[in-house]
Amino acid sequence: MFETILFPVDRSREAWEPSQLVLELVQQYSSRLVLLSVVADDAESAAAGAELLDKGRSLFEAQGIVPEIVERQGNPPFAICDVADEVGASLIVMGCRGIGLTPEGAAESVTNRVINLAPCPVLVVP
Repeated sequence: MFETILFPVDRSREAWEPSQLVLELVQQYSSRLVLLSVVADDAESAAAGAELLDKGRSLFEAQGIVPEIVERQGNPPFAICDVADEVGASLIVMGCRGIGLTPEGAAESVTNRVINLAPCPVLVVP
C-alpha cells in the first residue's frame, strides 16, 4: 500500500513526533523509508542538516530499518514535494507545529503548503 514513505524532519520537536508512527508504517507495509532534511544554503545549515539525518538514521537503524537519506537546500515545502515526486513517494508523513490552526498561520505553514502541493497523500501528525 505504501511502497515509499517520505519523512521530512527539521530541528523542531514536532517534526520528530511522527517517528514512531513512521516506524510502524514502514514495518507493517515493508515500505522503503526516505528521510529528508531541507536546509538553507550555508555551511552552518548544512552541518545541522547532516546532524539531523544522522540522528534519524540511528533512530531507525536501532529498529532494524535502514532509511535512505536525502538532504536538499531551498524552500522546504517545494523541496519536500520535489523529493516526494523524485522518489515516487506513496505517502509523506510529517509533524505539525500547530501554526496552521489560525487563519494567518495556515497560509504560512510548511505543512499546509505541502498538503496543497504534494504529488501523494500527506499524513499530518499533530
